[in-house]
Amino acid sequence: MTPFKASVVFIAALASAYPQSIPLQTTAPSDQSNNIRQYLTRVAGEITDQSLTGINTLNEWQDVRPQRYQEFIEMMGLLDVPLTGERPPLNVETVGTIQKNGYRIIKLYYESLPQLYVPANLYVPDNINGPAPAILYLCGHARTQKVHYQSHARRFAQLGFVCLIIETIQWGEVRGEHWGCYANGWFHWYSRGYTPGGVEVWNAIRGLDLLCQRPEVDGEKLGVTGISGGGAQTWFVAAADPRIKAAAPVCGASTLAAHILTRTIDGHCDCMVPINTYLRDFPDIGALIAPRPLLVCQADRDGLNTIESVREIVQKVKSIYDLYNMPDQITLVETPGGHSYHPLSRNRIFSFFMKHLQGKEVSYTEIDDSDFSEMVPFSEEELRVYIDGPPPDDRTKTIQDAFITLPDPPQITSISELNSFRGEVLTFLSTRTFGSFPREPEALDPRLEFRTWDGGKYGRTVYSYVSEKGWRLKADIRWQTPQDTKSPILIALRSPDEKRGASEEFVAEFAEPVTVVYLETRGVGEMGWAPELQWHVRRAAAWTGRTVASMRIYDLLRCIDFLKMLPGVDPDKIGIAARDEMTVVALYAALLNGGIHTVVIKNPPRTQNAPSSPDGRGETIELLNCLRMTDIYQIPALLFPMNMVFVGELPESYQWSIEIYQTLGRADAMTYK
Repeated sequence: MTPFKASVVFIAALASAYPQSIPLQTTAPSDQSNNIRQYLTRVAGEITDQSLTGINTLNEWQDVRPQRYQEFIEMMGLLDVPLTGERPPLNVETVGTIQKNGYRIIKLYYESLPQLYVPANLYVPDNINGPAPAILYLCGHARTQKVHYQSHARRFAQLGFVCLIIETIQWGEVRGEHWGCYANGWFHWYSRGYTPGGVEVWNAIRGLDLLCQRPEVDGEKLGVTGISGGGAQTWFVAAADPRIKAAAPVCGASTLAAHILTRTIDGHCDCMVPINTYLRDFPDIGALIAPRPLLVCQADRDGLNTIESVREIVQKVKSIYDLYNMPDQITLVETPGGHSYHPLSRNRIFSFFMKHLQGKEVSYTEIDDSDFSEMVPFSEEELRVYIDGPPPDDRTKTIQDAFITLPDPPQITSISELNSFRGEVLTFLSTRTFGSFPREPEALDPRLEFRTWDGGKYGRTVYSYVSEKGWRLKADIRWQTPQDTKSPILIALRSPDEKRGASEEFVAEFAEPVTVVYLETRGVGEMGWAPELQWHVRRAAAWTGRTVASMRIYDLLRCIDFLKMLPGVDPDKIGIAARDEMTVVALYAALLNGGIHTVVIKNPPRTQNAPSSPDGRGETIELLNCLRMTDIYQIPALLFPMNMVFVGELPESYQWSIEIYQTLGRADAMTYK
């Protein structure tokens, strides 16, 4: 089977049986809510419920673990860094040392990738006899980073651990970007497959490399801990790097179901979750840590992570520890209060690492807490690494533009080369971009909502169909040909916030009298939601493995399946027309369907690698990971030899597709109006 035919088979699974006659709907249907919050809450709940299900023996887990690990690495955006094999030199630069009673603080920075520098403080106990266990401390989102969290690193040193505390790219001495989607409107990060959490994991892994190179450190006895963002990274780093022998995340995780239901997602930074390509949840990440010791600390009134959801995570992960017959290796410590440490969690962490890394059985009740008195902490200036600013070639502020390698468009000179590339794109998109498409589509359950002899030469009918569970959409058909004969049909996608009659005016620009179906997909017209909710929807959708654009593409594919069953529709002559952001929906749907006759687009975006509005409004054209393989301007070429109609001015980037049509001898299939 060719890749192109395989794509048709992939999409053909969306079709379902239709009744011979469609009854008139006389009452408002109650089976579909068309509510985006209810939908996102449901699909998030399904992901959480399915986490780690179907794994009942250790052999079953060990069989799937390698694949689960690779999926996790991919979702963290770590495919382009050398996790295995030779790594670039760290080029550690020591800039000063502070000697205290019982320990010293070495101020340094290292190069995790060429020109990507990480400022850090290394706490080293005095008079240690031989290599000692070490702790990697990962900072949360405190603005002063290693200064704010210094008491924890200091206490580890006092207890005999070497402790490396590293700064994030968000705060500290160099203010990079964690808040691309959260605050800047950089929703194209989703299209790039980029999460700032990936950079943090990589910087932490290189921090472990640094510790392993130190003569004071026993590289076989490494632990990791941190709170909030540092707590999330603790989960990630321990899952990613087997050198971690014990991990203690604090207030850093919640189930996806809880995040969406309570909207705690809205308070979280973009670094807190992977790109959810494979529809995973935190228990899936925690399972990768098993059976190594894991101490989960969680406040019971945390405004960002509900205690109930953390209990669920621990219980699910414990099921994997049980398979190893090591249930005592995972523990949950609950503390009172909001999003913070507590003396109990701190001392339990100290006792935990002393047991698993030092081999000492010391009760947490026998350990003094960290000293937070005003006379102890060093100032920001005293702990500063970059005395005269960071190295001039530092890439911290721009690493989001380079951490994921985006391919250049290929050179296509023959139909076989185009077919090969198309196959690669379809295979990639089916798993990395549209993996959230339902495996078993809902029955379309078509209904006749409205009929009149007005609105078209042969009347107007409005049908509804079930796109996906929770969504009943409408197809508004203006018949220009008899309904009992098979004729060409054009699906006109209405745009968000369009003026009344705008789609009708658009179609009139280019179409001869032809039957037109006006379709409102999710987020448009009756199927829309409040504009101020768009920011939440875009972030919540991505965390559930989909985007607004991908949901709309699915809606359109289901509409095509429905229309093909109507007696007045020629299934081989279905066209799609779209403007602005909806051109992304039209083009990708045409590619996935594989049987569209004509696509008409007006004012398509130049690229999907472009920022949006910080408040989440405006064009929603992001598709998970798509830029790792293709971009919107390449899709027309992948539709070859389909008829393409371009209305108005076309961005220069589309010249790539135009030239392919010309090279392959079908310039006549492209029309400009």
